Amino acid sequence: MSVQIFGDQVTEERGENARMSAFVGAIAVGDLVKTTLGPKGMDKLLQSMSTGQAMVTNDGATILKSIALDNAAAKVLVNISKVQDDEVGDGTTSVTVLSAELLREAEKLVDQKIHPQTIIEGYRIASAAALQALERAAVDNGSNSEAFRRDLISIAKTTLSSKVLSQDKDYFAELAVDAVLRLKGSTNLENIQIIKKAGGRLIDSYLDEGFILDKRIGVNQPKRLENAKILLANTPMDIDKVKIFGARVKVDATSKLAELERAEKDKMRAKVEKIKAHGINCFVNRQLIYNWPEQLFSDAGVMSIEHADFAGIERLSLVTGGEVVSTFDQPELVKLGHCDLIEEIMIGEDTLTKFSGVAAGEACTIVLRGATEHLLDEAERSLHDALSVLSQTVVETRTVLGGGCSEMIMSRAVDGAAQNVDGKRALAVEAFGRALRQLPTILVDNAGLDSSELVSKLRAAIYNGMSTSGLDLDNGRIIDMREAGVIESYKLKRAVVSSASEAAELLLRVDNIIRAKPRSADRNMM
Repeated sequence: MSVQIFGDQVTEERGENARMSAFVGAIAVGDLVKTTLGPKGMDKLLQSMSTGQAMVTNDGATILKSIALDNAAAKVLVNISKVQDDEVGDGTTSVTVLSAELLREAEKLVDQKIHPQTIIEGYRIASAAALQALERAAVDNGSNSEAFRRDLISIAKTTLSSKVLSQDKDYFAELAVDAVLRLKGSTNLENIQIIKKAGGRLIDSYLDEGFILDKRIGVNQPKRLENAKILLANTPMDIDKVKIFGARVKVDATSKLAELERAEKDKMRAKVEKIKAHGINCFVNRQLIYNWPEQLFSDAGVMSIEHADFAGIERLSLVTGGEVVSTFDQPELVKLGHCDLIEEIMIGEDTLTKFSGVAAGEACTIVLRGATEHLLDEAERSLHDALSVLSQTVVETRTVLGGGCSEMIMSRAVDGAAQNVDGKRALAVEAFGRALRQLPTILVDNAGLDSSELVSKLRAAIYNGMSTSGLDLDNGRIIDMREAGVIESYKLKRAVVSSASEAAELLLRVDNIIRAKPRSADRNMM
């Protein structure tokens, strides 16, 4: 006799079934994104059924974030790709694929009647050995600024080589490194603004020192202003009407209407006088500025910029050192923003406002040009990955080699560790090494080359002590990665291995999946 303890419509999967469900979900997610891995990876076109919007991308985190998944294990992998994106900015596909490969290997071991806890122990031993080997292989040029800049450019090229910007990676690598070095060691990418303007080609993109706001200066106002004192505000500058909700005003003569309008105008004039009392020559408002106050600013020789939306006003506050204010009664307490020059510039067909010589000297703007909005969005995602990795590398200056080299070095260390482990755990340690070797295998498969041959050659080279060997996917051979300049951030690689092994371990521990009852349409029904 079975006792029903769960509520109606609650389902439970136990033991083997639960584990199978977790494995299948995670492996499916890995298979979904693995074709985007590496310099020869392909892109995904994601289309929304509700809005019909399309997005073309090969960024692992973006793909997984955009897809509605039902499998709980698949969601864990989406989560680690998101964490990787937040932590390092790149390596989102690698971490998902490695995690899926670790679970694929674990599935085979579970079929051989090896207990999941034994596999977890083996994975922990292997993960520690792999990370030690990675640390030993890392090189630090942080103290030599010239060599370090070369490293940064190589890292940027490696990151961009698997993205849409790969055709012009030399140009964009220089651009990204220049932008990050301006930050002087900060990892706050808020100071680097990216503006997308359709038109031209990708190679027409450029780095502009200063801050560019995608707004125009008011009518009849100076289009160029030196030594600007800027007041940043978030206040309504439409005609101050009698704003009482639901109120109606009745007048018995047209002259009374004119009096009302005059009162409203006088109210706005008083507000503008209060703003002018701050001793400013530039007023930037988050909300609209109507014609009458704009005219008052023009008469006073004050430059006004309206509707600098939330992101714009926040960024301006950050880079000019000013505070965003809403009331103007105490000018002495308000912190004004400063910059050397404000001027209007043209990008393509559009007029924008440029702030040069801002208080945050590291602030700069990258102007991206390109054929379509989709291309620009993907170019921005690619560039953001490169900027994130570079800003992290400026702090953690160690670097490792790419092109499957680091994975094979870790795999060699894991195989060595397996020989010193007794019992069934040794099988799990070996399985971890096989999963690591899957990453270079997938790189080769995506390039349409013979993975069995190339990965065997790479393995032989690394195991014979040529520890800088890696894959040259353009010519289908093994070459020296340091000479080729295929360099990656040590922090990125470390995060990939540690996150993937922890996520695999988390899912291996699962032996029950309990699904809650679907939400009923009538909330009041019990």
